[in-house]
Amino acid sequence: MLAIIALVVLLPEGTNQEEHSEDGSDQVVAVVTRVVDGDTVEARIGGEIEDVRYIGVDTPETVKPGAPVECFGKRASEFNRRLVEGRRARLVFGAERRDDYGRLLAYVRVGGRLVNAELVRRGLAETLTIPPNDRLAPLFRRLELRAARAGKGLWSACSP
Repeated sequence: MLAIIALVVLLPEGTNQEEHSEDGSDQVVAVVTRVVDGDTVEARIGGEIEDVRYIGVDTPETVKPGAPVECFGKRASEFNRRLVEGRRARLVFGAERRDDYGRLLAYVRVGGRLVNAELVRRGLAETLTIPPNDRLAPLFRRLELRAARAGKGLWSACSP
């Protein structure tokens, strides 16, 4: 028992040990090193930099090669930057851990905020449900409906 306590004490601060949440989801603490756009960031996990794509949301494009910057894309990216860049974040992984591009797929928490949900709630993102990573899809749908009804963000400024 004493050896285990000593090992925990000797781990350097910020060591990103994978944990399990109450519902059994894998999670890790990371530092967001760069915001790519409204729904993708780079994060340092241990000694590695990983691309992380937010589960369940889709923000307007700003960096897609060959595509124009979409309505409200810059605002979504800037909000994401203010919220997460340079900060410690808890990444909670879905059932499917990576997408076809090799990016980690995660629900991202900074402080007490679920970033994925904040983007939808403020009208900066639409829902994007891709099973099996659909655990919070009902929450995101409710937030999207409220944002659309209230004309928040892209719901009032962008035509379909």
